[in-house]
Amino acid sequence: MSEKKENTSTKNRMHNPSAGMMGMGMGRGGGAKNIGRAVEKPKNFWGTTFRLLKYMNRRLVAIIFVWFLAVTSVLVQIRTPKILGQATTEIFSGVLVGAKALKSGHPIKTLPINFDKIWQILVVVILMYLVSAVLNFMQQIIMTRVSQRTVSQLRREMEQKMNRVPIEYFDTHINGDILSRAINDMDNIAGTLQQNLTQLISAIVTFVGVLWMMFSISWQLTLVALLTVPLSLVVVTLVAPRSQKYFMGQQSSLGLLNNQVEETYAGHVVVKSFGHEKADLASFEVENEKLYKYGWKASFISTMIIPLMNFVQNLDYVFVAVYGGIMVANGNVSIGNVQAFLQYTNQFTQPITQMANLINVIQSTIASAERVFDVLDEQEMDNSPSGIPPVKNCGDKVTFDHVQFGYGETLLMTDFNLHVKPGQMVAIVGPTGAGKTTLINLLERFYDVKGGSIKYEGVDTRDISRHELRSKISMVLQDTWLFTGSIYDNIKYGREEATKEQIIEAAKAAHVDDFVRMLPQGYDTVLNEEASNISQGQRQLITIARAFLANPEVLILDEATSSVDTRTEIMIQRAMETLLKNRTSFVVAHRLSTIRDANNIIVMNHGEIVETGNHEALMAKHGFYADLYNSQFVEE
Repeated sequence: MSEKKENTSTKNRMHNPSAGMMGMGMGRGGGAKNIGRAVEKPKNFWGTTFRLLKYMNRRLVAIIFVWFLAVTSVLVQIRTPKILGQATTEIFSGVLVGAKALKSGHPIKTLPINFDKIWQILVVVILMYLVSAVLNFMQQIIMTRVSQRTVSQLRREMEQKMNRVPIEYFDTHINGDILSRAINDMDNIAGTLQQNLTQLISAIVTFVGVLWMMFSISWQLTLVALLTVPLSLVVVTLVAPRSQKYFMGQQSSLGLLNNQVEETYAGHVVVKSFGHEKADLASFEVENEKLYKYGWKASFISTMIIPLMNFVQNLDYVFVAVYGGIMVANGNVSIGNVQAFLQYTNQFTQPITQMANLINVIQSTIASAERVFDVLDEQEMDNSPSGIPPVKNCGDKVTFDHVQFGYGETLLMTDFNLHVKPGQMVAIVGPTGAGKTTLINLLERFYDVKGGSIKYEGVDTRDISRHELRSKISMVLQDTWLFTGSIYDNIKYGREEATKEQIIEAAKAAHVDDFVRMLPQGYDTVLNEEASNISQGQRQLITIARAFLANPEVLILDEATSSVDTRTEIMIQRAMETLLKNRTSFVVAHRLSTIRDANNIIVMNHGEIVETGNHEALMAKHGFYADLYNSQFVEE
């Protein structure tokens, strides 16, 4: 039972070349590292920020051009209030001239206002706003491309990293959290690079440009406007950091929730069979409540900045309006300039508010980037050579030479030795936890030995690339893995360059052709995500056909016929006699009746070989194997 459970992680890494074509999970000590972990702040905020920006170096020309567009757009935009103020001054001057004329007793039909000049000013303002809008539009187009290219590179590196990390990484990290980093965190980074980066540039340029324009109108009014800046900074520095830890917790909790939903959905049949709907729903509610609390606190604290900054902005507006009115009354400044200054006052506090909001967004983004970089910085598979010279004229196909191995500090195998000749069928039997699956994992280099050597045709497997080694080996697991696609494509997965005739021949050898011909779409039948539109036995047959098509030098069968009926099992055994001829094979078996014809039966217990021999010889010993066989026979 535990052997079957040990292989459930296989389905989640079958696409991963580093895990081998048919990767396997095993009984191991460590649990998932990320379960229940404490919320933490980014470990290196500025380091992560600069590292993220380095990914944009290849598109530096485009980014510089975007900055140029942003600066130009802002400069054009901040000029408009002062130009528009000239129209107000022109109107106000005409009204004053008219009022003086009426006061002196000279009747007038119309106010002496130069509407031609006003129209010219309005046309210029409209054109400037139009130019600013076009420049902003161009910014967004370019930054969209830059951000998507950057995140695409990050995604590509993460996918490649998944192919280089050891199997242990998948065994110790939950799938939902990995998916959350690859999807949610990547989307978060993309959104910030696409929108918020240009906003940050615009906010900085706006702040500096508006401050310059304000000084050009009146340094006294500018000093009045600057009185509220310290208050704005207090709002930003007090509120923004408090939301940072909640944004980090939100991303982490989202990954855990994704994993929980994925596991429950994937095992919905088992969940319903054991009546665990309420328990799983309760677990979901607990994690969902955590996500709600993190999200609510992060959003609430970050949105507090807006009303607080609006309050500061209104104070600024009141001070400037009152003092500006006094200055107009004293003739120290024109009314048009005061109107322009009031507009600048609104624009002056706006970038501060934007930067305050962007701080929260950036905090969330850096938290996401750090989670992605944590994956990219994971230790990769060790490709160091063994330093063990190859054995010339070795008569073994596979040799386990004084192998030591354990998943943790405790060694499961202390001195394991095994010699397998070419063409031999080696059966591996033993109680649950004896180390049967471990032996296969070591052969495939899903894990490397901690002592001794495993040789393939006399060469240590550490001196053979994993891709080359696994191309010589094909494996059929107890737990089937099929992807969403046609039956034809699922069989072809074993050897992509195979012809249609070879695929059909492999299907016939595995007795897949018999039931496929009865389906309405035949080999074009599309399997759904869980391949639930065919039976478990049929799924098993397809994986066997895939192994047939691969035509490997070494074939590994891990209880490969466990899900087929007795009649089909007999047919497959007969077909395998031809397939296994002159081919080395390892058969992990629980039903000992299926391996009577093996050339050599390896009986394992606690990671060691306790007996070897063929079926008749082992039964004659009346030892460990005989007890296993007889007890199973009695149970059957």
